Amino acid sequence: MITISEKLPKISVIIPAYNSEKTIGHTIQSVLNQTFTDLELIVINDGSQDLTLKIVTQIKDPRIKVFSYSNAGGNISRNRGLQRAVGEFVSFLDADDLWTPDKLQSQLKALQENATAQVAYSWTDYINTNDEFILSGKRVNVNGNVYENLLLNNFLENGSNPLICRKALIKLGGFDESLSAAQDWDMWLRLASKFDFICVPSVQILYRISANSVSCNLVRQEKSCLQVLERAYKERPSALKHSWNLSLANLYKYLVCKALQKPLNRQKGLTSAIFLWKYFLHDTSRLQNINFTLKLLLKIVIILILPTLLDSITNLRRQKTETLLNG
Repeated sequence: MITISEKLPKISVIIPAYNSEKTIGHTIQSVLNQTFTDLELIVINDGSQDLTLKIVTQIKDPRIKVFSYSNAGGNISRNRGLQRAVGEFVSFLDADDLWTPDKLQSQLKALQENATAQVAYSWTDYINTNDEFILSGKRVNVNGNVYENLLLNNFLENGSNPLICRKALIKLGGFDESLSAAQDWDMWLRLASKFDFICVPSVQILYRISANSVSCNLVRQEKSCLQVLERAYKERPSALKHSWNLSLANLYKYLVCKALQKPLNRQKGLTSAIFLWKYFLHDTSRLQNINFTLKLLLKIVIILILPTLLDSITNLRRQKTETLLNG
C-alpha cells in the first residue's frame, strides 16, 4: 500500500517571477532538465504585466504548479512558495538564473550523507543576458558551523544556490519580508546560527547579471546589508571584536566592484567612489592592499572624467560644424 507521504515529491523548487518573459522559459527548463526528477516546481507569478504567465502555462509538465498574486516583491513571493511547498527539501531559483543538470542530485546526496547538515550549497559562475560566461564566483569550501564565515561575506552569493530542509526554513519563519535587499544573506545567516552547512565543491549555479537586476540598486543594498550585519552580530557578540571591520571592508569591497560593473555611468562612478572610501576606512590591511585600492580609484577617476571629456569633444565638433555651415 502506498502512503500519502510516499506520493509527495522529495524536493520543492520555488521560482518567484515578475515580468520575466525573456528568461523564465530557460530557467524552468534548467529545472526540468535536472537528473533528479522527484520534484515539484512552484512558480509564484508576482503580478507580472508581461507574457510571463502565458509562457509558464504553455510549458506542459505535471510537476509545474503556478500561483498568481498581486505584486508584492521577492521576499513575500518566496514565502508564498514555501507555504505551498510539500517537499522534504526546498530550493529557490530566481527567474533569470540557471542550474546545471546535476545541481539538485548532488546537493541532495551531500545532505543524505551528512546527517547533521540542513543546508547544502554549491559554487556560482556569472553569465550575461546571452548566457555567456562573465566571471567566476567565490570558491569557498567550508562545512559544519559556517556562521562566522558568513559574517565575513555571503559566500553562497545568491538566492538560487542552496538546497534546504523545509522544516528548518519553517522553523525560522521564512524570509524577512521587511528587507528590501540582502534577504538571502539574512536567511543563510539565520540558518547558519542553528544548523550545519555542507558544500558541494562544483559550479552548479549560473547567476545572470543584467542592468535591471534588483542587486543593481546599490544604495538600497548597502542599507539592507548593514541591517543584516548588525542583527547577525547581535546574535554572536563574541565575534564583534575581531571581525566587524573585516565584515564591513568585505561588504564595501563587494559594493565597489558591483558599482564598477557595466553598464557604467557617472552616477555609478560617484557611488563607487563613496564605497571605495568606506572600504578604505574599514580595511585594517589597507597598506597591504594599497595597489588594489589604487587600481579601483583609477578606474573610478576614468569613469568620472571620461564622459565629461567626451561631451566636451562632442560640443567642440558640433560648434565647428555649425561654424562651417554658417559660413
